[in-house]
Amino acid sequence: MRTVFACLILVSLVFVIPTAILAGGDGLSESPREMRPHLERFSADLDTLQFKYRVPMSSQRHDRLVEFYEGWLDRIAKIDFSALNRDGQIDFILFKNLLVHDLGQLRQEHAKDRAIADLLDFSEPLIGLLEDRENLKPMEGEKAARVLHELHLNIEKATTTLASKQEVEGEARSRTDGIRASRRVRDLNRSLRQWYAYYAGYDPLFTWWCKKPYETLEMDLRELGDAISTTIAGIDPKDQDKIVGEPIGAEALAAELRFEMIPYSPEELVEIAEREFAWCDAQMAAAAKELGFGDDWRAAQEHVKDLYVPPGQQPDLIRELAEEAVDFVESRNLLTVPPLCKESWRMEMMSPERQKVSPYFLGGPTIIVSYPTDEMSHADKLMSLRGNNPHFSRATVHHELIPGHHLQAFVTKRFYPYRQMFRTPFWIEGWALYWEMLLWDLDFPRSAEDRVGMLFWRKHRCARIIFSLNYHLEKMTPDECVDFLVERVGHERNNAEAEVRRSVMGGYGPLYQAAYMLGGLQIRSLYGDFVQSGTMSPLEFHDIVIRQNAIPIAMIRARLSSEPLSPDFRTQWRFAEKNNGSD
Repeated sequence: MRTVFACLILVSLVFVIPTAILAGGDGLSESPREMRPHLERFSADLDTLQFKYRVPMSSQRHDRLVEFYEGWLDRIAKIDFSALNRDGQIDFILFKNLLVHDLGQLRQEHAKDRAIADLLDFSEPLIGLLEDRENLKPMEGEKAARVLHELHLNIEKATTTLASKQEVEGEARSRTDGIRASRRVRDLNRSLRQWYAYYAGYDPLFTWWCKKPYETLEMDLRELGDAISTTIAGIDPKDQDKIVGEPIGAEALAAELRFEMIPYSPEELVEIAEREFAWCDAQMAAAAKELGFGDDWRAAQEHVKDLYVPPGQQPDLIRELAEEAVDFVESRNLLTVPPLCKESWRMEMMSPERQKVSPYFLGGPTIIVSYPTDEMSHADKLMSLRGNNPHFSRATVHHELIPGHHLQAFVTKRFYPYRQMFRTPFWIEGWALYWEMLLWDLDFPRSAEDRVGMLFWRKHRCARIIFSLNYHLEKMTPDECVDFLVERVGHERNNAEAEVRRSVMGGYGPLYQAAYMLGGLQIRSLYGDFVQSGTMSPLEFHDIVIRQNAIPIAMIRARLSSEPLSPDFRTQWRFAEKNNGSD
């Protein structure tokens, strides 16, 4: 009886399979008015390709991904844009923008690899071995050992000839070439270790032939990476505290700004940051005077830093500040805060090691608190205590929790979740920074000490624009960025080093640090257009903005307005033309 019942279920399931799937189609004809099915298919297919093709510097990987992106650009060109609803048109524009950007990134990365090919001229046979494993080709131990030995000889030669490659066409080679080549050698070595582990022990003949050549080659690659770092990049690989990154240059920075729909040049953005800095300086001077320090803002800031709570009491402070921020926004009917969101955040303490990169809070569903542990040195303990005092924390707890990142994470899982593929720091960090601005305007700081603490962070956001853009324009070195944060913002030096290390080596995009203040200014501009004009209430405005998910803010502006849209839409929105500081 069960067998008959199972057969009936199977037959019934056959009849509900979409015809497009049975015919080998893509099954994407659900609605001509929306883009969501296309976006979900693209995302799933991209994940599959990236899972399959992992070999660094692989032409096979590059060509397959280029083919994939070009295919999707051809595909969406056939979509009738005028038949899409407003959300569908916004999604179309975002999707096309993403495809063009990512395709450009692929080609740019490929070009950068070609520019350092002479430093890695041994690599093709190694990449071939790695690709053979990826393509499930039989691996013969004796042949593989021969390739490994030849690679050893070629790497020895590459190491001895590095000094002759310090110039390219008569000009000194960029140290960025050395940084990238050294990183690529580490990538290849990591893939080599995975390659060897796949076969070793499972294939006795492979292990017999390849064990010694592999061990030699693995050491060769480590030594070559260090030699490139020293000879070409001028960086001692043993210096673990050295802040090392890859500035992307003016052309790539301009491409990133186009992708993020920011119609300003890097130089214009630095000017905007300097303007906001001037406002912060004036407010900080007023707070210093109120505290009895005259115009000595540094003395006022040092006074506030020393108002830290004793070890063990920081979690209580964080909970109180979090609850106060929620009460503040709810009592003024500024924003919808779902009860489950208020109920569900957690707190953890940050490890000393992680504090070297993130000296302050991190947030989302969990707020991760940076505060000293008993194993830290006395100097490090004091820096952590002073950098996380209650008045500095007053601007960061609500940034990380509610109405900031915890609320964002909660809402983005429930509204337009497929738009996560468009996630941008200008919305993610800009939203949280915008609330720092708005709460300041609404008298959230209760004292001059609170104002000093909140202004410290606002100055820091200005500084992030200046040092991060100038770093990628190669106008500032990492050490100069650290000095700038210490002298201009008042950071503890260890904390400043951690901030720059996070920016340069933390895996963030080149515009991530600039996105805090700039994204905040974008939303602040929208608030002026739609709330202060009387078109919307603060509650309506904030609920719409957060529910659009993490998309470029120019497209949220398009959603709020009746601005005409086209498949080739490019924003000209100059969101920072007015002074966005408090009046």
